[in-house]
Amino acid sequence: MTAREAALLTLGAVERQDAWANSYLKKTLARAAINRRDAALATRLTFGVLQNKLLLDYYIGRFSTMKVAKMESKVRDNLRLALYQLLLLNKIPQSAAVNEAVALTKKFCKNPRAPGMVNGILRSVIRSLDNMPPLGEQDSLAYCALRYSHPLWLVEEFSRRLPQEELEPLLAFHNREADTTVQVNTFRTTAVELTKALGEEGVGVEPHPWLQDCLILTETGSIEQLGAFQAGLFYVQDPAARLAVMAAGPQPGDLVLDACAAPGGKSFSCAMEMENRGRILSCDVYPHKKKLIEAGAERMGCSCIQAMVQDAASPNPEFVEAFDLVLADVPCSGLGVIRKKPEIRYKDKSLMDGLSALQGNILKNVAQYVKPGGTLLYATCTLRREENEDVIGAFLEANTRFSLEGFALPGPVGSVPEGQITLWPHKLGTDGFFIAKLRKGL
Repeated sequence: MTAREAALLTLGAVERQDAWANSYLKKTLARAAINRRDAALATRLTFGVLQNKLLLDYYIGRFSTMKVAKMESKVRDNLRLALYQLLLLNKIPQSAAVNEAVALTKKFCKNPRAPGMVNGILRSVIRSLDNMPPLGEQDSLAYCALRYSHPLWLVEEFSRRLPQEELEPLLAFHNREADTTVQVNTFRTTAVELTKALGEEGVGVEPHPWLQDCLILTETGSIEQLGAFQAGLFYVQDPAARLAVMAAGPQPGDLVLDACAAPGGKSFSCAMEMENRGRILSCDVYPHKKKLIEAGAERMGCSCIQAMVQDAASPNPEFVEAFDLVLADVPCSGLGVIRKKPEIRYKDKSLMDGLSALQGNILKNVAQYVKPGGTLLYATCTLRREENEDVIGAFLEANTRFSLEGFALPGPVGSVPEGQITLWPHKLGTDGFFIAKLRKGL
């Protein structure tokens, strides 16, 4: 299997099976035993197309006599892949992009005329590379939506939350290649020792610019196959998630509930902060995710973590006022992780209906589990006010025993005296995240 074929199959699965590109591509690459270099190309092609799909479809439509929506899906994805290479990947020879697209069309597409159509469209694009059709009025929201391939409703939503000069930097950041950031398992190694170990496995390593014991990796191949991973020397986690734990401030000896824990990263961070002393109950609603947390805790040597199947929205009388700290990283729309899940921007907006009600119910339920004087940490990986500040505001209005508490975080975040903050990706280089720290009165 070639890199382009792996990308084509993944794009088809995303569109027709509602699969997540990252997980489907990972499985495809593993089955095909594709080498590290081709795997990197397949990943770049897949994510590049998803990050630029609306823009690519616009150009396909300008050079095709057939409407994009009426094309056979494999033909459409083939054209997207080829156009992405021609327009946005400078290192790919034009002949390679065209020839591979035609070959894959012959292999996968039913219509015998499809290869000729693909060849004709791509040759027309090549002849027009220096004079491509304009995208419209540059200062308009419609231009931004097309240029950065975000649905117009989403661009409008971001524009209401950000100053005008920050809108395009956010959209552009979403289309950047995501960093792979990992946290050092300080139980077993140091940043210096881990850097050396990863380097010996051919991985590029840079320290995070402002977060201690956090490394940025390149040329990883399959992370799960790295010896340093299997030895439990690190865990994959974006800096934003670790910052949420730092805001919560778990202490050695605490009893902590991670109410929506899978895959376990914040529980692992808590264990590090607590020096593996105390107890962390890591809960998820799905049994297979409980096993995932347990496997991670064992690999990392986090003996203070106990995994449990528990719905965060369902009351558990045994938990009432039992925990020093409750973490509620609730289900959300995920609009803060568009860089890592580019397909999420194309999800039906109606899927967000009811999320804030679910989040409010979870927050109300898990708040019962906090001891008097204890901490409740609410977090999401979205940038929508309806799922963040509005949920907290409604909760505080109905639960006067809780109040926001200020905290401080490293680097450019600094002091957060108001007790809640949105971490904007284009400003910090992290996932988009919302953090609110609440204290329960005595």
